[in-house]
Amino acid sequence: MNAKLTGGTDRARALALFATVVEQRSFSAAGRVLDMSPSAVARAVDRIEARLGVRLLLRSTRALSLTAEGQSYLQAARRILADLDDAEQLIADQGAPRGRLRVSAALSHGRLCVVPLLGRFVELYPDIVVDIALSDTLVDLAAGQADVAVRFGPLPDSALTARKLGETRRVIIASPAYLARHGVPEEPEDLLRHNCLNFNFRRAEPVWPFQRNGDDFSLSVRGSIEANNGETLAQLATAGVGIARVGAFSAAHEVTTGALVPLLESFNPGDVEQIHAVFVGGSNVPARVRVFVDFLARNLR
Repeated sequence: MNAKLTGGTDRARALALFATVVEQRSFSAAGRVLDMSPSAVARAVDRIEARLGVRLLLRSTRALSLTAEGQSYLQAARRILADLDDAEQLIADQGAPRGRLRVSAALSHGRLCVVPLLGRFVELYPDIVVDIALSDTLVDLAAGQADVAVRFGPLPDSALTARKLGETRRVIIASPAYLARHGVPEEPEDLLRHNCLNFNFRRAEPVWPFQRNGDDFSLSVRGSIEANNGETLAQLATAGVGIARVGAFSAAHEVTTGALVPLLESFNPGDVEQIHAVFVGGSNVPARVRVFVDFLARNLR
């Protein structure tokens, strides 16, 4: 075998061994992970240090600690090992879809609309591991924080690729019990006398938009509870706490069963939000990303 190839393989193993020693914090623990004796692990680290001509680890009877050179070597090791993983994954993706797929979705929409589809997806693609994170905080796809993000509303100009998955509208809802106690608002202005539940992440004063005779206008409403997602507001409305304005998907089940009643529909401005799958595009989009986005486009409603 070519000596350079052999040396490259040995160095990759050395990087992985050193990273494991640091993560496990002892030669014995690393040995158990690597199926090596503690003395063999220690000798391997000695050989790395001898080759580099620097001390990477400080040994004591209680623990191992990194020198400044060891910290630099560890950072390089992790970066190189991650690059190797990415390179192997890229080659593997040219065949059948496989590997870990990191998905970011909004809390309510993810739980109510995306998560119920995942069982069917992994049946179709058993070699893909879906790693989903639900949060209303936007992740940085360009920095590699996720492979695919499901996002609402207008998208900022960027180098990312977006595919439309659908759209949703807003609805004003309340429970029959709340309406029986406080009355049914017939005009938007009636909401000023009601407990209107709001989102807490809006920077501006909470306002609800309306339309009357073709003219748009808005009302500043007030309520006793604010929350960071529509599902929570719909739950509070179902419990009779107040009136909420949420994405239709957040209250679809409750509206169907009659637990919530849509209000002021004739004044709804029809403010529709588009839903997109966003990902890093280009000629090397991994197969696991392509099939997942296709699946969402077919199945999200």
